[in-house]
Amino acid sequence: MTHSEPQTFSPLEKRVTLIGLMIVFLLSALDQTIVSTAMPRIVAQLSGLELYPWVTTAYLLASTVMVPIYGKLSDIYGRKPILVVGIAIFIIGSVLCGLSGEFGDLPLLGGGMVQLIVFRAIQGLGGAALITSAFAVIADLFPPRERAKLGGLFGSTFGLASVIGP
Repeated sequence: MTHSEPQTFSPLEKRVTLIGLMIVFLLSALDQTIVSTAMPRIVAQLSGLELYPWVTTAYLLASTVMVPIYGKLSDIYGRKPILVVGIAIFIIGSVLCGLSGEFGDLPLLGGGMVQLIVFRAIQGLGGAALITSAFAVIADLFPPRERAKLGGLFGSTFGLASVIGP
């Protein structure tokens, strides 16, 4: 079957997919809220106040650059493989962020704060696929009049993350 042929999904398949996408959104939103809350303590432990803004900037730059690329790749290869790759990259980046500074100064990566910045960029590379693929899947599964309701539902996911994340 090619990507141009319309495919129908049962209500159960749509519901299960929607729940999975909401979990993906929650993963991304929790990362953002937890990191922003924990940054003062992280910066103190890694001794990098002068590099503080780069932790967020690295994530945003990497994510912003990758959004159109993931969009095109998901058009070519399908939504699911790109979403799975994005989740894997995001999780690897998250683990690496947690290990920042644990091994002292590393060749090419330097100290803990520079490591955190590089690893946040890796996390951003994966994070771009989470949001991009999720919205593309919603557009594939639901007609335009239903998407507005779903947008509110996904918005509430970010609200939930801002409450439970910190």
